[in-house]
Order: sequence, then C-alpha cells, then structure tokens
Amino acid sequence: MGYRDPHTGPHAKGTTVATTRTAHTVWEGDLLKGNGVVTFDSSGIGEQPVSWPSRAEQANGKTSPEELIAAAHSSCYSMALSHGLAGAGTPPTRVETKADVTFQPGTGITGIHLTVRAEVPGLDEPGFQAAAEDAKKNCPVSQALAGTTITLTAELA
Repeated sequence: MGYRDPHTGPHAKGTTVATTRTAHTVWEGDLLKGNGVVTFDSSGIGEQPVSWPSRAEQANGKTSPEELIAAAHSSCYSMALSHGLAGAGTPPTRVETKADVTFQPGTGITGIHLTVRAEVPGLDEPGFQAAAEDAKKNCPVSQALAGTTITLTAELA
C-alpha cells in the first residue's frame, strides 16, 4: 500500500510547494515558577498558556509541548492512514486517532502510543492492520519523531 504524497501522482491537483507553519512562545520567569503563552501564528487560532506544572503534573487548563505533539501526531496519522486507504481503493468513512505522548521529567519524551479506530467498508482486518502500520511508519510526523518509540493499537470498526 504505502504512503504516497497526495501532491504527486494521479491524485495531484495543480502544483504545490513546501509549506512552513509557525508558532511562537513567550516565556517569563524560571522553569518551575514561570509560565508562557504559545501563539499559533500560521492559523491564527489563538494563544494557549503553558507552564511547567501543566507539563509535569496536571494540565489545569494549560497545554504542554507533549499535548501539542499529540495533536500534531494524531491529525497527521489520520490523514496519512486515510490517504493510504483511499490510494488502495478502500477509502475510509471515518478515522479516529488518539495519540498519548508520555513525558518523564528528567528524561524527556519516552514514548508515543497511537490508538486508531476506523470504518473502512470492504477492507478485512489484516489489510487494515497493514495499512495502519504503514501509516505509522510513513506519516510525516512519525518520521519527524523517529527518535522515540511509537506504538500502535489499531481497530477496524
């Protein structure tokens, strides 16, 4: 099956160029007592507060780098799986992906677990498992995060 860039090949529409997405953070104070604000510049979707306690303890209405990675990974994986399935002639009607990013203070990110459940008419379980593993291996965010262990639980609905 394999992930193929949707901007090349028979499904490509027009010419595309590389894109750059931008966010910035302003941090005030030291690590433990300070806090910051992450601003999503490219999309303009707003700002989110961030702090060490929201990263290492409870979120309490603030985000963390790990939550932002989880959002990026779950959305990218869903797109890659959907694209791979459609390219194989079995487009999904629904893909739901959860990414759990584990952070251990003093160590860093120790792993990411993806959980996906999809509705794919006409696809058997072995075919779905193969497509799910292929998307895990080839989604651009998985590739960017290759330095950490990424595991997968996939369920065909």
